[in-house]
Amino acid sequence: MLTALGTVAGGVLVGAAPAGAATWTTIAAGVAYRQYDLPAAAGTTHVHVLSVDLTNTHVRLGLLYPGKVASRATVSQLATAQKAVAGINGDFFNISEVQHPGVVATGAAVGPAIAAGKVLKGAVPDGQRFGPALPPGTTTKNVVGVGTDGRARLDSLTLKGSVSASGRLLPLAGLNQYALAENSIGAYTSDWGSVSRVRATCGTDTERAAGCSASTYEVTVRRGVVVSTSATPGSGAIAAGTTVLLGREAGAQRLRTLVRGQRVAVRYGLTAASQRAYRFALGGYPVLSGGQPLTGLDARTSAVRTAVGIAAGGQRVLLFAVDGGAAYRKGLTIAEVATALKNLGATEGFSLDGGGSSTLVARAQGASKVTVRNHPSDGVERPVPNGIGVFTQ
Repeated sequence: MLTALGTVAGGVLVGAAPAGAATWTTIAAGVAYRQYDLPAAAGTTHVHVLSVDLTNTHVRLGLLYPGKVASRATVSQLATAQKAVAGINGDFFNISEVQHPGVVATGAAVGPAIAAGKVLKGAVPDGQRFGPALPPGTTTKNVVGVGTDGRARLDSLTLKGSVSASGRLLPLAGLNQYALAENSIGAYTSDWGSVSRVRATCGTDTERAAGCSASTYEVTVRRGVVVSTSATPGSGAIAAGTTVLLGREAGAQRLRTLVRGQRVAVRYGLTAASQRAYRFALGGYPVLSGGQPLTGLDARTSAVRTAVGIAAGGQRVLLFAVDGGAAYRKGLTIAEVATALKNLGATEGFSLDGGGSSTLVARAQGASKVTVRNHPSDGVERPVPNGIGVFTQ
């Protein structure tokens, strides 16, 4: 991978073209790539951009992910496995648990996720997120995605769910999340993976580093019937047709009323603020709306960034990654990211995970696999929970 990286990207960074002189290279019909130098407050940086034309019926965007929510792989691995021609990394994620000794970091993403129209997960509470501070007015429910109408847009997705048992309706506040709201109940399905669910009961709605709850309860439902209960969160793969309900505090007390052999119905879905249906979506946060940067964006902290721009009324998408090479890794502020997306023609912009996660991959002409086009700032690709893939037919 490092050899390919040096061949594709490393040899052309010094003295690379400025934005106005950079030319697009065709990756596939409807997909183009370019890289250029970009002046910034912390010094000249270097950026890589993919332009995706969604009016081309042979091109689509989709979620790159390892097949489980609580799992990670590099963007090049994900793109190659799913036969994408290009892609970038996605959402911020549960990368470490130094504040909770003995608790396993799940690797799961912060925000909602939809893959091929299937709901994978809900958003963790705002206070439990990883990543820089959210801009005013944004939440962990914010997503970028492509609707069933084939247009890209920014939106927010809220989990709506319930647990029905013996005529009682219990609220469901989480789905395959690494963190649950205090006093709530969350559902875990075969999409979660085998990682321990203990992390979901740690922290509070306002403090990610707060301790783990002393009051928890799990109920395993198989084909609509309670088959087991436990006072502590478990781990291991969850079989198809099985749902594990996990409660903390008041949520745990509600689950304790369920008994083995009882019939239970678990229902859930993600409701979009726009009332749109989505083919794919993933989390992050907005930085550009209606052609204008959001108010309150950080204009002080420069870093390597990944972002998405939406142009032409959702018919063109720009996948944007800052290079993490030593000469450029001071990067951009979030405010500068918004401006850069606007200058590329975007009217809507969305920030994804940056730093060592920032990765943009694309196939060379005639190649069967993608190569990394930027320099990841860690020196190698970082495994991530999801990303945006570009697919052609």
